[in-house]
Amino acid sequence: MKNILTLNAISPKADVAFDDTYAVASDAQQPVGIMLRSFNMHEYDLPETCIAVARAGAGTNNIPCDKYAEQGVVVFNTPGANANAVKELVMAALLLGSRKIPEAMDWVKTLKGKGDEVGKLVEKGKGNFVGPEIQGKTLGIIGLGAIGARVANAALGLGMEVVGYDPYLSVESALSMSRHVVRVNDLDTLIKTSDYITLHIPLLKDNKGMINTDMIAKMKDGVVIINAARGELVDNESILAAIKEGKVARYVTDFPNDALIGEENVVCIPHLGASTPEAEDNCAVMAAKQLVDYIENGNIINSVNYPTCEAPRTGAMRITIHHLNQQNMIAQMTALLAAEHVNIENMVNKSKGAYAYTMIDTNTHVSEHTVELMRAVDGILRVRVIH
Repeated sequence: MKNILTLNAISPKADVAFDDTYAVASDAQQPVGIMLRSFNMHEYDLPETCIAVARAGAGTNNIPCDKYAEQGVVVFNTPGANANAVKELVMAALLLGSRKIPEAMDWVKTLKGKGDEVGKLVEKGKGNFVGPEIQGKTLGIIGLGAIGARVANAALGLGMEVVGYDPYLSVESALSMSRHVVRVNDLDTLIKTSDYITLHIPLLKDNKGMINTDMIAKMKDGVVIINAARGELVDNESILAAIKEGKVARYVTDFPNDALIGEENVVCIPHLGASTPEAEDNCAVMAAKQLVDYIENGNIINSVNYPTCEAPRTGAMRITIHHLNQQNMIAQMTALLAAEHVNIENMVNKSKGAYAYTMIDTNTHVSEHTVELMRAVDGILRVRVIH
């Protein structure tokens, strides 16, 4: 029995990926894999039996991915599974950023008990909540991945002009996006020409606080900024100062914090981007299938700390090796196999940054002694044999 530990409540739809050789539970002992959503693993004592962690969601800031890579533990995420849910929230954010809908709704509540006067009071007070239409305005999208591409297409459907920036645009995203989206090759062009700017990029060490005083200074006066990606991408002090000066008209964020809550022209949404039953189901199923494929076949798809590496099985035995991305690693592996007269049917090797992953298929029996010799090679982090 292969145990899967759940550190958060996971949609039962994920069960479709597991057959009766798996036991999935929140109290599973000696798990081979872990599934989670928002659980913070940075101080978590990872069981030695665990070979993979799958997050039912895109962001992995709650997981020590580099630390796990050093241990040969693969971390999966589910990019695109919640893309439609986030796209829909961004569409709502565009309207919340233009029309003072939250403030107007709060004001209407103060009219409770006014009886027949309500109608007249509404007509008299509605002028305080006038806001522009989005049709004909320019939306700048930073990041044209699964979510950004959908936002682009939806914004075009609402009559907006769309400009996008993404130096790492994938073929899949490019094919899914309307030809009417104008792609620019530098961020400054997008910043200077957009009436609305929305962020759809992961949080990395070099882009924390990227929306700061210097960048805001290049934007149009009265720009609306939407952040449904990660709160730390925007510097709080800079955005609040720009709002106070009138440079930024509104800031709509899905990541509230104490500095932003209650501030004028800041709309705080309580992290609802992926909070739909459909998104939770999609993420859970995708995470579970990736986890099972890795456990049973060694295939790595949508990992954040190891390269994508997949191939159909061509032998009775598959050996998977996690190792450092350095010279002479393949030669040492194959030399050990050659010493035991092992015939390699197929071999795939992929790298990502400091780490690499190799899969070797063979119909020749490989002894435990040879496997142990391979594990002892300097730079090899984990060796697994799958029958």
